[in-house]
Amino acid sequence: MRRVAVVGVGMTKFGNLYDQDVKELTEEAAFNALQDGNVDPKDVQIAYCGNAVPGVVSRQAGITGQIGLMSVGITGIPITTVSNACSSSTCAFREAYFAIATGLYDVGLAMGVEKTVMRKEDATLATLSIGSKFLSLGADGELENIYGISFPGFFANAAQRHMHLYGTTREQMAKVAVKNHHNATMNPYAQFQKEIKVEDVLNSRMVAYPLTVYDCCPLSDGASATILVAEELAKKYTDTPIWVKGTGQASGVYANSEEDLTRFLPTIIASKEAYKQAKIKPKEIDFAEVHDCFTISELIHYEDLGWCKKGEGGKMIDEGTTELGGELPVNPGGGLKARGHPVAATGTAQIAELVWQLRCEAGKRQVDGAQTGLAHTLGGLTHADVAVSAVAILGRD
Repeated sequence: MRRVAVVGVGMTKFGNLYDQDVKELTEEAAFNALQDGNVDPKDVQIAYCGNAVPGVVSRQAGITGQIGLMSVGITGIPITTVSNACSSSTCAFREAYFAIATGLYDVGLAMGVEKTVMRKEDATLATLSIGSKFLSLGADGELENIYGISFPGFFANAAQRHMHLYGTTREQMAKVAVKNHHNATMNPYAQFQKEIKVEDVLNSRMVAYPLTVYDCCPLSDGASATILVAEELAKKYTDTPIWVKGTGQASGVYANSEEDLTRFLPTIIASKEAYKQAKIKPKEIDFAEVHDCFTISELIHYEDLGWCKKGEGGKMIDEGTTELGGELPVNPGGGLKARGHPVAATGTAQIAELVWQLRCEAGKRQVDGAQTGLAHTLGGLTHADVAVSAVAILGRD
């Protein structure tokens, strides 16, 4: 396999983008990535577009990539839609990486886009039905709905179990939200660019104990895109190529035990694969973007990604290890919690943040001395387990 570089990244602002449809979001993110990488649309030979919730607001019927990319001049090539819950665009990135690393193609595009937010007056019975199912169920509604499983409910159970086993506190979870909101104030693409305090999190409306509104990420609109090229072409497009060091992906193992609520085995499996490909150890990661769909999630990811022992995620946040300026900054772009979470667009937005950091282009949120970064997403629930996790590791050399 040959080396692959990321030469261009781009995204839209994340948030309640009422006046932009999914086609316009796709166009904007793809155009920004092409411009950033000095890539002619005709150079792109293959593309993968993550889109997890087609039909909620969009009207593209599963061909979101083809319709959006057509507008920026990318036509006639293989374009594949990847639908893998919140990991959709991380998986799209992985597929584009393999397509180039194996020598089948030289230039590829990987992106994600989601349009899930709409005005009340624009809603129809059909869109409300699709949207409410997505928001209120887990992943396998036929089996899970009768038990009342929802995303907040699942992670609330994980939080309660983590608190019981390891003494994790609500204050430690709240510190995740405070940190990520602070980082987002320095990210012009973020949905929530305001500081919050621990007390704000603890006193906000309860959703599913112990998780309050401020412990939960929003559901957003947005798109993000990346351009990948083979090593021999990298210098044609940029003087600062960022290299794909390793990727990993895994599905749920569906183990049923109370302890398993406090670890996500797909993340453990996927990260081990990525670390092995990159030939590095977990402690060699300089900074990371992880899937903080709920504050407890980020603490669990610290443990599953190998940065601390089981049960010590709360200690890491207490010690400031994962803050900007800490030993291992996590979610310098604001995370899902504050940058926003347009489901399928999150993964390549994380990768865009890695690229900006590794190029030293992140402005006030720049991680000093960043050489190696990790992006991590997980998605879906099935039988008391997450259904998919994907990891990508990028580096400056």
